Amino acid sequence: MFKHKHVLGVAVLLSSAGVAGAFNLGDLQNQLGGALQQAQPNMAQQTAPQADSGAMGQGVFTRTPALAALSSSEVGQGLKAALSRGVDTAVSTLGRANGVYGSPKWRIPLPPALDKASSLMRMAGMGSRADALDLAINRAAEAAVPEAKTLLVNAVKSMSIADAKGILTGGNEAATAYFKRKTEAPLTQKFLPIVRQATAQVGLAQTYDHYAGQAAQFGLVKADQSNIDSYVTQQALDRLYQAIGEEEKAIRSDPVGTGSALIGKVFGALR
Repeated sequence: MFKHKHVLGVAVLLSSAGVAGAFNLGDLQNQLGGALQQAQPNMAQQTAPQADSGAMGQGVFTRTPALAALSSSEVGQGLKAALSRGVDTAVSTLGRANGVYGSPKWRIPLPPALDKASSLMRMAGMGSRADALDLAINRAAEAAVPEAKTLLVNAVKSMSIADAKGILTGGNEAATAYFKRKTEAPLTQKFLPIVRQATAQVGLAQTYDHYAGQAAQFGLVKADQSNIDSYVTQQALDRLYQAIGEEEKAIRSDPVGTGSALIGKVFGALR
């Protein structure tokens, strides 16, 4: 019964839009129910960075004589310089017009259940509503990302010497993990109002929340996909941390290529 009565409200939207006569709503509801049940959290992009299988991904570097010879001050300054560079690159990449929406790599897809239903909406002449929500969620991410810079920079500034050495010798994603631990909770609170303001302008967002929230109670929609604002906020954060992680890997791979003598000296000592 549920899947005929609670299928994202698209049938309700169709009826209110005056297109009921063009389609058999019962058939459409059945199709939407099937799409909802088949929806999986198989995102177009895997946003969580994966550990490398090489030596740097083992989690612990061999403590080389060159690293042991560095002072705590050098380690701290070099690492902070590298992390600041990573933050700047990630924020400037994503936090600009089309930094997310215009990039196949970073673009946030509609929640899986709604993405599957969007083709049916297009058949019913309602594709513009799905397109409007698609644009809104990506623009929301672009607007939110710059707000992260202050918190990320503060996390760098407040880093202890122990933190610095742990990150330096902790593998490709140690810094990214540190940022997540220090900033994910406050950034979630900072991003949510920005995202909410953008999605509030799109009626389909509210309809999705209503029906997906009910569907989540029956296991038809993943809990983390049952609210559009929470979904977009998490997707934006995942992309931000991924972008930081990629810059971290690049610095570790070629510290001299950064053009910074200090970064080259500190990260070069790991080799």
